Amino acid sequence: MSYVNPSDFAKKMIDAGEAKVFMSTKDTLIRAYMAGAILALAAAFAVTVTVNTGDPLIGALLFPVGFCMLYLLGFDLLTGVFTLVPLALIDKRRGVTMQGLWRNWGLVFAGNFAGAFTVAVFMAIIVTFGFSEAPNAVGEKIGHIGEGRTLGYAAHGAAGMLTLFVRAVMCNWMVSTGVVAAMMSTSVSGKIMAMWMPILVFFYMGFEHSIVNMFLFPAGLLLGGNFTIMDYLIWNEIPTVLGNLVGGLTFVGAMIYATHHKTSPARVPAEETQPLAVPAE
Repeated sequence: MSYVNPSDFAKKMIDAGEAKVFMSTKDTLIRAYMAGAILALAAAFAVTVTVNTGDPLIGALLFPVGFCMLYLLGFDLLTGVFTLVPLALIDKRRGVTMQGLWRNWGLVFAGNFAGAFTVAVFMAIIVTFGFSEAPNAVGEKIGHIGEGRTLGYAAHGAAGMLTLFVRAVMCNWMVSTGVVAAMMSTSVSGKIMAMWMPILVFFYMGFEHSIVNMFLFPAGLLLGGNFTIMDYLIWNEIPTVLGNLVGGLTFVGAMIYATHHKTSPARVPAEETQPLAVPAE
């Protein structure tokens, strides 16, 4: 059977988090860089499909190909380590400290951003013929996505910030479910099927993913988007990172840890807890 029981993949989650804490700086950065680049390319692919077909559902259906590739290649997203690494700390694995957790998160963030930004520059060159002409239809779409997802939130003030944060929470609830779902199977086909569904949900629903945004917003600025770097940081990236952390750790990591790794004793049937009746004399 290729299916892995919940108690077993819960332990795999903790083991994976522990391994990431002790991974070398070189390997952490390389794996994070490649994950950011592949996910950014998948986002560019999904936007291209949406523009060419006029149907965002088709783009969303195909976007998970990037997530599946980076996971199967063993690369790391910030959204994934937000969920896995704290479990090793909570489980009191030997040598796992808050310092190690922050180190991992910082390196993965830097690597993801560098990879996503690389693809943003490459795509900006492609859609403008090396900045020699106006962006094509795909470039126009990428250039304007960032406006609604920064200035659009800002226009609603605190309500916009709350909406952004909740979308980020919901995003990593789904993305981290995809990470965990891949651990439910030992076959490649099983892993892909399990990952595909929650990633499709997050992308089509327009939830906020910090690494996808590391591509969309820098690319948008390069392509003439009508927003600033501060708009991007304050009205998207920073709240999105925080929301992704809350969503992945709270609704995926902590829940699975609490019920499948730290399982409570089963309840005793009521009839077994009743005192034996004493026969009347």
